[in-house]
Amino acid sequence: MDKHQPSPESSSEECTVLEAPPPDPNSCLLHTGKVVELYCRECACAVCEDCICGDHEGHPTSPIRQALELQRTTLQDRLESAKARLPQISDTLSLVKEILQQLTNQRASIEEDIQSSFEDLHKQLDVRKSVLMMELEVTYGLKQKVLQAQVDSLLRGEGEIQDSCGQTEETLAGEASAASLQAEQGLAERLEELTNQGLPCHPEENDQLDLILETDGLRKSIHNLGAVLSTSAVASQSEAMGAGLEQCIVGQPASVTIVTRDKSGGACRNGSMVDGDILDHKNGTYEFVYTLPTEGHFSLALRLYDQHIKGSPFKLTVSRPSDTDPEVSSPPTTTATSSAANATPSTGSSEGAKRRGKSPGQKKKASKRASSALGTPRRKTLNPIEDDLIYRIGSKGRNRGEFTNLQGVAASSTGKILIADSNNQCVQIFSNEGEFKSRFGVRGRSPGQLQRPTGVAVHPSGDIIIADYDNKWVSIFTSDGKFKAKLGSSRLMGPKGVTVDHNGHVIVVDNKSCTVFIFQPTGKLISKFGSRGNGDKQFAGPHFAAVNNNNEIIVTDFHNHSVKVFTPDGELVLKFGSNGEGNGQFNAPTGVAVDTNGNIIVFDGSGSFLSYINTSADPLYGPQGLALTSAGHVVVADSGNHCFKVYRYLQ
Repeated sequence: MDKHQPSPESSSEECTVLEAPPPDPNSCLLHTGKVVELYCRECACAVCEDCICGDHEGHPTSPIRQALELQRTTLQDRLESAKARLPQISDTLSLVKEILQQLTNQRASIEEDIQSSFEDLHKQLDVRKSVLMMELEVTYGLKQKVLQAQVDSLLRGEGEIQDSCGQTEETLAGEASAASLQAEQGLAERLEELTNQGLPCHPEENDQLDLILETDGLRKSIHNLGAVLSTSAVASQSEAMGAGLEQCIVGQPASVTIVTRDKSGGACRNGSMVDGDILDHKNGTYEFVYTLPTEGHFSLALRLYDQHIKGSPFKLTVSRPSDTDPEVSSPPTTTATSSAANATPSTGSSEGAKRRGKSPGQKKKASKRASSALGTPRRKTLNPIEDDLIYRIGSKGRNRGEFTNLQGVAASSTGKILIADSNNQCVQIFSNEGEFKSRFGVRGRSPGQLQRPTGVAVHPSGDIIIADYDNKWVSIFTSDGKFKAKLGSSRLMGPKGVTVDHNGHVIVVDNKSCTVFIFQPTGKLISKFGSRGNGDKQFAGPHFAAVNNNNEIIVTDFHNHSVKVFTPDGELVLKFGSNGEGNGQFNAPTGVAVDTNGNIIVFDGSGSFLSYINTSADPLYGPQGLALTSAGHVVVADSGNHCFKVYRYLQ
């Protein structure tokens, strides 16, 4: 029997790979074959019986299963605690992202303001430079003309004398004869005439030209021009103190001191965060003084940049004065809100807090401030005997309820007031009572974005129509601010005002082209009329428009100081007004509206209202858009005061 011969390719020996069995998780690592059944609480590890007799002798132990159950329970608790933090982290992340985006938007907005301000200064400097150069040329030209004329006259006289002298010298050099007698007499007369001619022998003009440029003061002003203001204050670290946090007496002022702090708890020393009813001590602390007219339990919410400060809201008890308290008069039940705090009655009472105390410094033109904290706008009520003003909303700023160059105004049949906030590139919406509802708008030059909204109107369908002056088109949004369409982009040059007629047509007042356009909401042009000039069917900077019960179009003609009424076909029906301050006269009319009786309401550039509304107690400064609310009141955009005002109007 043959023996098995291994092939050359195979090894002479066979290798067997043995895998070690996995270690028993319950085996002791120090004592082979022993099972860990105990848990050393002092050393925080699993041990066997041999371990207890060795290194862990005398240590407190417990059964391993009990230790595992306890550990699992602890681990489960830690897991649930960690998961519970996730919503808080997510909310904080969203808030921080939102603040970061707002910061970025603020930076972009301020950067644009800086750019536009300095571009405007450059333009003014260029204009002034051109004026000085023109003055120089005119002055030089006048002097140069006089001197050049004198030079020409002297050169001409000098040449004539030299020619005559040369001829005379040649004649004298020759032989005298009877034939030359007459010629010599002519030369003599010519020489006498030239000698006695009235040539100007003294300069008739001087060379005085000078330039005075007061640049030192200008350089200093430029060096100090503008300031970027900010603060590191955060709500979570800022605190409030004072007796007014817990209790106050009906009708008597109570005080709260707010101390702003940064993220590390350090006191903030720089930056002003308020612009209104809070007293700024200019050292990072603020005083809030309020008065409540009724007793009860209230909730005092103190917010910084829309975030509650530490401990807010505070529970507040308001009690009636005792017999020993000094007598106080009953305060009016007017509601006011500040830009850094608000008091809300927890009992559901509609009466709010009356605040006093104002920031002593007024903002300078072209200066910026940190955003105010509370979005709820300030509301002010005056005695109707003194003024027809019901309330005013707003101050300069970029938050909700704040404005920068508000322009157009519209009022809806559903009780809403819409404001075209021009330099903030948005539309803000309020109730008839002045309560902020919403805002929408994104800065930009693409469809659906706003660059300089100046006019606003509400279509019967509920759509919001906005005239965008710089984008040179009209945008249409849904009632909740979603972009739908734009119209007039190839025709409009600078749309200012916009309104809607009874057929649902969009009427656009183009300020630059001095033309009124009538569009269908689809964008189709129906008709247009008007051109630049001072004729009956011409305009000079028209601003806003309104439509009366006859579907006639009323247009304010700004530089022609008049109001004109047209048929939808552009035929003049009525024209009234002239420049002046008397009855029936205007000083650059702007906003216009029509009441249910067909009366035309007009505000002009001086803030005068040509009817029965008294604005003297809180004068208008640069009024723009005008509308009648569904409650029958007059609302006007007070552009120069960065607010809108609502007045009583008796139809």
